[in-house]
Amino acid sequence: MNRSAFMPYLWMVNGCIAFTFMGNFTFALGHVSAIGISLDWQIIAFFRAFLVFLFSIILALAFRINPVVIGSRSLWLRSIAGSGSLVCSFYALTKLQLSLVLTVTNMFPLWVALLSWPMLKKRPSLSEWLAVCMGIIGVGLVQKPHFSDNYLAIVSAITASFFTALAMIGLHKIKGISTQAIVVHFSGVATGLSLLVLPFAPNVATTICEMDFKMVLLLLGVGISATIGQNFLTLAFSSGAPTKVSVVGLSQVVFAVIGDVLFWHKSLDSIELIGILLILLPTGWVMIKSDPGLN
Repeated sequence: MNRSAFMPYLWMVNGCIAFTFMGNFTFALGHVSAIGISLDWQIIAFFRAFLVFLFSIILALAFRINPVVIGSRSLWLRSIAGSGSLVCSFYALTKLQLSLVLTVTNMFPLWVALLSWPMLKKRPSLSEWLAVCMGIIGVGLVQKPHFSDNYLAIVSAITASFFTALAMIGLHKIKGISTQAIVVHFSGVATGLSLLVLPFAPNVATTICEMDFKMVLLLLGVGISATIGQNFLTLAFSSGAPTKVSVVGLSQVVFAVIGDVLFWHKSLDSIELIGILLILLPTGWVMIKSDPGLN
């Protein structure tokens, strides 16, 4: 297998691992039962966006990369849609079980497959459709969603998956801009959007002032893991075929289930194990069949 053709999928897997850690840190911050305290989702989303922006600026300066302020329509599509996905995801992450949120948000490969046709003029092959469908079925079996638990949170997660698909297609169309510059632009726009929703958090100033050391550490964990994941995801989607990279991204659900077992003592049943297999099979197929013809 050509190493350069394989790398986008390896980057995506690494990004999924980093984002799974971010999700667990967020779940802990947003649920009283996890650490005895909780933060409103608006506060967590703001710190997630701002810390990634701060760390990305530092990395850009260290590697002498000039940030992009204006940029192309594709860059703005990536940043605006990605920011919408961030806000919707963090609302859902503080209302529902982590694996359920990641199950619903990882519907985005289906959106990518559908949107690639009109936006990229790339009609998915039959095998890609089958891989996406198999992965989506696996996702459903892993976390049999209970839509009556929190209807608004479920809708928010579905909306996040749609925004993610738009962001990933925009990312794939970006040419001539470094990975770090793309991350800086996105995180800057996301920080601005997060600032708009931050005032809607109750007693936001008091809550921030009264945060303890454990909260600060968890927020730093969110920021660091998100920065790592964002860079890997950007590398993956800017160099790999969106449909195939998206299918590999479904492996995040598997990592989330593993995290549920290790950190939150959630057991697996036979249906969930079958679902994991249905996710891993198309993921492995995409990685094995990767080729230099990305689009």
